[in-house]
Amino acid sequence: MYIPKHFEETRMEVLHRLIQEYPLATLVAQSASGLTANHIPLHLAPDPAPFGSLRGHVARANPLYTDGIPDGGVLAIFQGPDAYITPSWYATKQEHGKVVPTWNYAVVHAHATIRFIDDPVWIQSHLEDLTTENEQSLAEPWAVSDAPEEYVGKLIRAIVGIELTITRIVGKWKVSQNQIPANQAGVVDGLRQRAIPNTGPMADLVADRARPIG
Repeated sequence: MYIPKHFEETRMEVLHRLIQEYPLATLVAQSASGLTANHIPLHLAPDPAPFGSLRGHVARANPLYTDGIPDGGVLAIFQGPDAYITPSWYATKQEHGKVVPTWNYAVVHAHATIRFIDDPVWIQSHLEDLTTENEQSLAEPWAVSDAPEEYVGKLIRAIVGIELTITRIVGKWKVSQNQIPANQAGVVDGLRQRAIPNTGPMADLVADRARPIG
């Protein structure tokens, strides 16, 4: 991923927070038949330091498992807020007109090695952790134990666990850092006035993180 210095995010706590808030990853791997991509929710674990690991599961019939390369390299891509930025929001549009549209986004690329885990005890523990994390904010959280044990066992036998040990992690926060403060303020105001998904979170990122370069 191309990352100009002013868009680079290196703070581990920030990178991990985006993964936790947007856990549905695009997992890209090399298989016997070429590149394969899957969209999989991944649970972040802090160990091993300093990058941590990601845990998930796939169907046994998934080519990631059937044709994948054991202990091979994979790339997990986590996409945070994104939004179209119109040059109409820039103060400099009125001054000289030398402005163009762009697209703001925040993304994390986690490079890792993958391990397949064919262990029903590990898989059930993983499912419980994944469920607890995503159900905790609900008034009546659902638990794996709420489903019949025989039914859960049948589903577990149909999947295989995956564990990704992160070897390198990079983040790109393209949130108008290359604009002057007046343009950044215009972007924040413009985004807040648009009632469509992601504009609110992106406005927060621009307001919190955007800095003029130079």
